[in-house]
Amino acid sequence: MLFQSGGEDCDRREHPLTDMLNLHRFVFCPGCLIGTVITSLATCLKEADLTARDYAIVSGIGCTGRSSGCFKAPAFHTTHGRAIPFATGLKLANSRLKVFVLSGDGDISAIGGNHFIHAARRNIDICVICVNNSVYGMTGGQAAPTTQLGDITSTTPYGNVEPPFNLVDLAAASGATYVARWPGYDTLRLQKSLRKALNRNGFSFIEVIVPCFTQYGRRNRKEGTIEMMEWLRAIVDLRVGCPPHEAVLELNEGLAVCGEFVERDGIGFVEKLQQLRERVQVKAEGKKDPN
Repeated sequence: MLFQSGGEDCDRREHPLTDMLNLHRFVFCPGCLIGTVITSLATCLKEADLTARDYAIVSGIGCTGRSSGCFKAPAFHTTHGRAIPFATGLKLANSRLKVFVLSGDGDISAIGGNHFIHAARRNIDICVICVNNSVYGMTGGQAAPTTQLGDITSTTPYGNVEPPFNLVDLAAASGATYVARWPGYDTLRLQKSLRKALNRNGFSFIEVIVPCFTQYGRRNRKEGTIEMMEWLRAIVDLRVGCPPHEAVLELNEGLAVCGEFVERDGIGFVEKLQQLRERVQVKAEGKKDPN
């Protein structure tokens, strides 16, 4: 795909990520930052000199679920809520792969919620990127486990009364060894965080706040996509050393705490299995008949 950087007489140049992305698959709504998350991940993979043989992308169902088709690499668009167990199988089958799950809050924290907490508990060596837009954006704007109190959705026309999950706190409490949250427009911090996750063992979780104007903003009296970005920028509070239980995400109260909340060493699940395999082998060899 080509892009033009100026007037009609300017040179037409190839997009810098053409070798990694199917740019014609970017079918997201105007103002949606899912595309920014995808290009941020692709940029990190390219900077690390990884090829399509070195990594795999797994997504679930929903707006972010379409992201798997954007990559020119092993990419798997899985069934609803099953992105994480699918990614777990990929990692266990080929431990050298860098495996990324790129999916939405509804997919990961609702029907996929059990898989999420148990993958963190096992400390499986994958990176989960959760694009959180607070609703089921693709299927009609229904309330999700991350929908904020008071929000208007297609299933809560008088305001949501169910308290939302704090996914940062949930991931940390479940055992994740790297946990971060960033606003979708902050590509530099997001890419830095992705580079850390790329080089770590164990379960990494990165939440990206991406407000959806189509299903969320228009119902909750947001004026437009640009205004929504300005609103998000105004309420983001970047903190250093903040414990995960204090990583407040209360959009209607005007506070979205972002940053890195967990960064600790831990033995990844793949290494644990390797250690177990070696112990079993040693035990089996010790029982062999010397004759």
